[in-house]
Order: sequence, then structure tokens, then C-alpha cells
Amino acid sequence: MSTNSGRRALIVGVTGISGQVIAKQLLKDGWDVYGLSRRTEGLPAGVHHIKADLLNAEEVKTALSGLKPEIVFMTAWIKKDSEAENIEVNGATIRNLLAGLKPDGGVRHVALQTGLKHYLGPFDNYANAVMAETPFHESEPRLDVPNFYYTQEDELFSAAKEQGFTWSVHRSHTIFGYAVDNAMNMVLTLSCYAEIQKALGKPFIYPGSWQSWNGVVDVTDADLLGEQLVWAATHKEGENEAFNIANGDTFRWRWLWPQIAEHFGVDYEGPKAEHFQPLEEQMKDAGPVWEEIAKKHGLAVSDVTKLASWWHSDSDLGRQIECFTDMTKSREAGFLNFRSSPKSFFSNVEAYRKANILPKQ
Repeated sequence: MSTNSGRRALIVGVTGISGQVIAKQLLKDGWDVYGLSRRTEGLPAGVHHIKADLLNAEEVKTALSGLKPEIVFMTAWIKKDSEAENIEVNGATIRNLLAGLKPDGGVRHVALQTGLKHYLGPFDNYANAVMAETPFHESEPRLDVPNFYYTQEDELFSAAKEQGFTWSVHRSHTIFGYAVDNAMNMVLTLSCYAEIQKALGKPFIYPGSWQSWNGVVDVTDADLLGEQLVWAATHKEGENEAFNIANGDTFRWRWLWPQIAEHFGVDYEGPKAEHFQPLEEQMKDAGPVWEEIAKKHGLAVSDVTKLASWWHSDSDLGRQIECFTDMTKSREAGFLNFRSSPKSFFSNVEAYRKANILPKQ
């Protein structure tokens, strides 16, 4: 029997790749779960939906009036064309959220999900700034460049000091998980790419750099991310700390890429020596191909732009550095969970097949 009966949680971005798994874990643990999002597609069963525009402070305040959640998870962000715009917009979303919760009080802990751009720099200057040494440690100082993650943290720290709640920050790497119409979904992106190349009789070409092909990397399983967020929100050891969150293993894409190709029954090639072959360029005319694949297999979604985030996978695979984190701080605090990255990738592929998002084999 749950010990959390009657306890209330709020997840902002509940239909996203991490918001969904947080919701499912909290529901399993007996929490009363509310989710704020712009849409209801992907809303886990049992979640009470709240619709509000996070950029409208009064609308957020009205929507949250009387809710009084004990724990809050902020997993949503809005991508704009420049980092200056990212800072303005994403700073406003968390500021409006926390201001909207202030009148009723009752918030005990707020967990904020960010990512490794904390160490790599923003999209405007991604992996080009003077960075910390790998593996990345939470104690590294901020980079001397504008970064909306820093703005979000500062808004969180300021509100925590004013309102008296504890906080945690969770810096994930590339997320392997299950979500449709998500801006940062590498498993589904690479799966769509493999299916399209197979349909065209073309090889599954690694679209990124030689450095990322050969370098050491880690990733973050979405379920594991959710587990750490919930752990931090419900354990004293997670209070007022920033934590990296990755699976605990490392690999090289030159090792995993052939396994992915074999799983989809397609030939593969490594990166081309002369230049990158980014997915955004390779897949610019892939819409009709996916429509044919969807029609042939009776898939649930025929618009590949709702499934694949070419730009995001390009940014991760195109880095000209190795990229992995240190998990010691989290382990010493008592969070010992881990995942196998290959198993995470392929289990999510099977979940998409089961949901009729990808063709069944």
C-alpha cells in the first residue's frame, strides 16, 4: 500500500519524453499527479491535466490557484532561434511557474531538468566554447557564455530562497525514451532514418563527425532520469543539489551504430571523411517516403516531422569532442540506479513497434 496517499505533485511538460515517465512513477507510488502542458496527446492515464501558457503569468497563476502541490517537476522548455531569445523565454516560463505557485504556498521541493549544455555551451556556441574536461563534474564553474540553463537555475534559486522550498537540478545527456512529437528524441529519430534508408535501398550512414564516431559517450535512459528526479524530490540527500544523470555505462558510436543497423536489417557506413552528412540535409525530402512506409505498414503517424528531430540528433552526433559525465556525486548521495544503453535503445524501439509507430519486424 502506498505511503503517499493524498500527496500532490505537479509536472510541467507532462507529455514530454521525461514528463511521462515521472508521471507514471509517481502514479505507481500513489501520488495525486497534475500535469501542465500545451497539449493532451501523450498524457498518461490518471494524470489531471492543466492547460496554461507558461509565458502568460496571469494565466499560469489562475490555472494553478488552489492546487498546492508538494513537489514540482519542471521538464519543459521552448526552443527559439537565438540564445538571447532562449534566455528570455525560458527564464520567463520558470519565473511565471514559481510565481504562480507562490500565493498558495505548500511547495516543498522543485526539481528542474536541464542538460549537458550546462557544460557544452548553448546551441549558438555548442561545444565550441572553452569547456570543462570530460567526464563532466557538477562542481565545474559555469562557462563564460550566455546560457538559458543558467538563467533557469538562477530563477529557481531565487524563488527557493524567497518561498522556502528545496530544489534539485538534473543534468541529463541525450535521452533514450518513448515520446511522439518530441523535440529531442534520438531513438525514434534514428529508427525513422534506418527505416527510410532501408526503404530506399541506401546505407545507414553515420551523419556526424569522426570525433563523435570514435569518442567516448554516454546517454540517459528516460526512465532512469525520472527515477532520479523523483528520488531527489523525496529524499533529503537530494535537496539543494545539482546532479548529472546518465546510464552509468559508456560506449563509442562506432560500436553501437552497426548493432542498430543490424537490428533494422540495413547496411551501414561510418562517417564520410570529406564532410558531415547531417540528417537535416539527408532527410529533407523524406516526408513522402515515410508516408509510403506508414501506408504500407498501417502506422499510426504518417508525418515524419512528428516523429524525428533531425536537427537535435545532428547537434549531438556532430560534436567534435567526446562527451560523458561523472556520476559519483549522485551515487554517493544514495541514487544507485543504472541502465544498459544498448538495452535502453532497443527496448524503446520495441515499444514504438508495439505502439504501431514503427513497422513491426
